[in-house]
Amino acid sequence: MRRRILVVTAVHAPSARFLPEAYASLCRQELPDGWEWHWVVQEDGRSTEVAPHLPGDDPRVTFGQGRPGGPAVARNLALARTAGEYVKVLDADDQLAPGALARDLAALEGDPGIGWATSRVLDLLPDGSTVGFDGEPEDGPIECGAVLDYWAAHDFYAQVHPASLFARRALLLALGGWMALPASEDTGLLLALNATSRGWFSSEVGLLYRKWPGQLTGQASHLEAAERAARMAVIEARARELARFRWSYPAADG
Repeated sequence: MRRRILVVTAVHAPSARFLPEAYASLCRQELPDGWEWHWVVQEDGRSTEVAPHLPGDDPRVTFGQGRPGGPAVARNLALARTAGEYVKVLDADDQLAPGALARDLAALEGDPGIGWATSRVLDLLPDGSTVGFDGEPEDGPIECGAVLDYWAAHDFYAQVHPASLFARRALLLALGGWMALPASEDTGLLLALNATSRGWFSSEVGLLYRKWPGQLTGQASHLEAAERAARMAVIEARARELARFRWSYPAADG
């Protein structure tokens, strides 16, 4: 029986037009023998505008719909649709770089003490050019608490990008999946993972993060001061309480 990586994508109607490029980037991935990916696309709501952008004849693709509640809700619902040992995030408007899944998989398969992985991300601009980020760590392990400390000291910006997350499904489920927030839900998950387990960073590009006028993180509401402060406060509080309780992966009893 083949082992599976669950690739989770939340989508709403405005971003559906980018799904063919996300799918093409998945199809370019090469995995070791015995492994396969399964793409679970969950619409945030119910419309007729998403399904036409998905392949209709690929058994590795599952599409679902549900009540609108934001990307966190959509991703959490996607987790129930199929099983796999690992979960990879792929936003509807982003693209995986060649080799990304294999590198993530190698990091976690090679060290049972690593709970999650991220990789270098490039912004994909409307003209097709790309721009990198400053401050990313060196290739290798990320110790517990390192992302949280950096994030708290740098105006709530992490040195690794949550849109590139790859995690053990059991660990992700134990943490409750993505946080129930209107935004920054992926940052909340990243910091919870970092509070409870060691991670891995790949300095090779793993994701192209599309910048376009309709993306949710580009809207003025995303940076509204009072809400942003509340989001950051609860994200930090959860991560610090997880660390204080010493809940960790791997479990002490193995």
